[in-house]
Amino acid sequence: MEENSAKGLKQERQRRRRVAQIKMALISIISIWLVVSMFICGILLYKVHVLEKDLQFLLENFTVSRQIEEDVNQTGADAGESAYLDLEGGTQADAEDYGVAKAVNQKENLAGEEDEHKVYLTFDDGPSPSTGQILDVLKEHGIKATFFVVGKDDEESKALYRRIVDEGHTLAMHSYSHQYSSLYSSVDAFERDFSEIQNYLFEVTGEECLYYRFPGGSSNQVSDVDMKEFIRYLNGRGITYFDWNVASGDATAQAYTPEKLVENVLSDVVKYKTSIVLMHDAETKASL
Repeated sequence: MEENSAKGLKQERQRRRRVAQIKMALISIISIWLVVSMFICGILLYKVHVLEKDLQFLLENFTVSRQIEEDVNQTGADAGESAYLDLEGGTQADAEDYGVAKAVNQKENLAGEEDEHKVYLTFDDGPSPSTGQILDVLKEHGIKATFFVVGKDDEESKALYRRIVDEGHTLAMHSYSHQYSSLYSSVDAFERDFSEIQNYLFEVTGEECLYYRFPGGSSNQVSDVDMKEFIRYLNGRGITYFDWNVASGDATAQAYTPEKLVENVLSDVVKYKTSIVLMHDAETKASL
């Protein structure tokens, strides 16, 4: 009897040990599954956030691109010509009424065979992972450009702001947020955003920025407020804003090859004595 009892007790202990081991295995498996699930959810949430930013950028640029196409169709402009024909913003009437820097008359700006061409390269939306490469190419060829930048507070971006200034390029403003819905909601909102980008760039670089480019251009149809109100504000601060008269096409929905982008620019700069070329240095633009 005692032998049977001892044997039964041993079997019961072994059974309990197996049950405990199974419980531990299940707990470990569930814990690992929870950790992996949380990690995957974190990755998915981050990707959703990135996709939302990319989608917002694409929607904003699609809206502006559609407006350009409509303006071109309405004005009968050449197919390769930007609807934003002003070099320094505004029309001749605006220059008289609002004190805008005098715009270049496009008819007077048309180049003849003997005219010398002057071309200004401008990059919007940076700094980005591509900014360093752009600066390397410009340095290699001894060319200066204008960078209309937005506000980014990471250390790499701060270093790029300083490098733009240190290498003799023009550091200019393109708003802090580049968020159309908030930026153009009111003059007060525009003023807050403008002050933020101007003060921030001065704090980082010691450079007082005096040039501005409106996100979407000064003729955009996205703003809830008449763009002349924002122009008046910039005039009062002694700020000159610049549009463009040549576009590379890198902001449109169509995915152009590098060769086609170059062709887009060269086909238009030959038309003018003075050209301001619009290009983009955004995170959504892949390095070529």
